[in-house]
Amino acid sequence: MTTTAPVAGPVDFATYGDYTVKAATRPDGSFARPLYRFRDRVTADGDGGFPAEPGRYHLYVSLACPWAHRSVIVRALLGLEDVVSMSVVDPVRDGRGWAFREGPGHGPDELNGFTLLREAYEATEPGYDGHVSVPVLWDRRAGRIVSNNFPDISLDLGQAFGRWARPDVDLYPEDLRAEIDALNERVYADVNNGVYKCGFAESQEAYDSAVTALFAALGELDERLAGRRYLFGDRITEADVRLWVTLVRFDTVYVTHFKANIRRLSDHPNLWRYARDLYADPAFGGTTDFGHIKRHYYGTHPKINPLRIVPAGPVVDWSL
Repeated sequence: MTTTAPVAGPVDFATYGDYTVKAATRPDGSFARPLYRFRDRVTADGDGGFPAEPGRYHLYVSLACPWAHRSVIVRALLGLEDVVSMSVVDPVRDGRGWAFREGPGHGPDELNGFTLLREAYEATEPGYDGHVSVPVLWDRRAGRIVSNNFPDISLDLGQAFGRWARPDVDLYPEDLRAEIDALNERVYADVNNGVYKCGFAESQEAYDSAVTALFAALGELDERLAGRRYLFGDRITEADVRLWVTLVRFDTVYVTHFKANIRRLSDHPNLWRYARDLYADPAFGGTTDFGHIKRHYYGTHPKINPLRIVPAGPVVDWSL
């Protein structure tokens, strides 16, 4: 496609260095995730100033990032591709952060012409000097970020846009919300964020604690899925989306890169069957780009992989 939108210059670690996450370091060496600055909500009735409207909102995402991948999956599951537009950043970031470049599966920002995602943050809050993360939900009308708080974005896509969404999909059913919330809290702490706590641990004690909690949680989830198709029976919910984005990256990057290597995903029979079943759904498998995932993780964490060599494998058969 021909475009006149500008793009960022090539990745240049020599000039710009590595991107540094702005987060406090804990004394015990454990990983602390940075805070998310923008936390407004889109609602069906517009309570709070951001009503759901077709064509008003835009997602900025990375296909490499599990937090952003959630939003991409929910958008696809609900059939909102023509309601909420989307731009994909380069999976590799230098000191300038997430950027828009031409490449396989990513490209320019056709909406605003930003070359760096930081520009969206600065347009929303002049002088912004915090962490620049994906996903970002952008309001075309207001010309600002609504939210960069990833849990809220996927929930709002699922709840606020019901008039335009597939009627047969309800990812957050009223009768299961308390149970979904409780499971999501555990999965976030020990699995979604747990792999990062393994990979970014700066002490043996912090790593040992994180990896023990991670595999205890995976073992419990494997048992939960014995005899049931999804986490809550026969219907896909928000909980499945949140868990799956970690599972699909597990054997490809987390086992080696983050040292989450007590067992592979494929060593958990029920989780492995469940993950491949969801992968067969185009909203899950069709939005997964293992090239982006590997280039991002192996190419942008110099403390873990200082030579930035991207491994050829593993070869994982995701077919059922």
